[in-house]
Amino acid sequence: MTTTDDAPVKGPAPGIRLRHRTVHGHRRAFRMAGKGDAVLLIHGIGDSSDTWRDVLPDLARHYRVVAPDLLGHGESAKPRADYSLAAYANGMRDLLGVLGIERATLVGHSLGGAVAMQFAYQFPERCERLVLVGTGGIGREVTPLLRAASLPGAQLLIQALNLPPLRWQFATAVRLLQRLGTDLGVDAPDLLRVVDALPDVTARSAFVRTLRAVVDWRGQVGTMLDRCYLAQGMPTMLVWGARDQVVPAMHAGFGHVSMPGSRLEIFEDAGHFPFRTDPQRFLSVLHDFITTTSPAHYSPEQWRRMLRTRRADRGAAASRAAGR
Repeated sequence: MTTTDDAPVKGPAPGIRLRHRTVHGHRRAFRMAGKGDAVLLIHGIGDSSDTWRDVLPDLARHYRVVAPDLLGHGESAKPRADYSLAAYANGMRDLLGVLGIERATLVGHSLGGAVAMQFAYQFPERCERLVLVGTGGIGREVTPLLRAASLPGAQLLIQALNLPPLRWQFATAVRLLQRLGTDLGVDAPDLLRVVDALPDVTARSAFVRTLRAVVDWRGQVGTMLDRCYLAQGMPTMLVWGARDQVVPAMHAGFGHVSMPGSRLEIFEDAGHFPFRTDPQRFLSVLHDFITTTSPAHYSPEQWRRMLRTRRADRGAAASRAAGR
């Protein structure tokens, strides 16, 4: 059973509304606009669909865009639940099913990129293309800030950051990082925005549960590199900020080499949020990627062959190169 209600979105996305569906008993928030081929935008940890506000209206002129708030984030429910990548991928499948969308191009940022890769792995027949933006799930390295946030007691520290004295000091540090021109300063306003999006114990608990599913004190818990050969039949693009200090830009090279036939776009002056730093360029490369690639066509036999040999399928590579 599903229910729905709409509320206007504030900010530079007029006409795009925040909607809700109740799926498996939990309220799921999402933004949806436009017509045409479906594009699913999946945000990063601690963020929400609002992160896409600078690109969503333009994308909606060309595609049917769906930007959900992941469970535990934004305006979606924050239950004591499974916040693993597999569970999030299932949630994306179920939301698309409720909306009557069979297949989509997936665009995932940070944690959302790892969710997108997991979705493509679990449901290849429903994924047309894969766009990974500063994505998690490729290498072990990650900012010490996230490793620290996965430790016991981190929830109390996050809570303290919302108290006026520490909030003022944190904001001051953000401004200093920006003035010094540091790489971390590029993303400091967005990192502060994520902290502000955790106003209560329920939101902070969901954030910590999600983080601990993918990160511990040593870094990212798992990677998709052992399965990247399966991307041979999937048009894939990696977008990264050269100044990314959250997920180092060297991961872009690892992913590009490990995903046969992938396209790589580096935004030299951007950090972890290239679609916010330079939305027009992001829109341009995304639209070009979608219009110059053919949707993936899932073949059970090709999938079995790649799994058995642990090698990319040469026939798939030839077909894709020919644009078929």
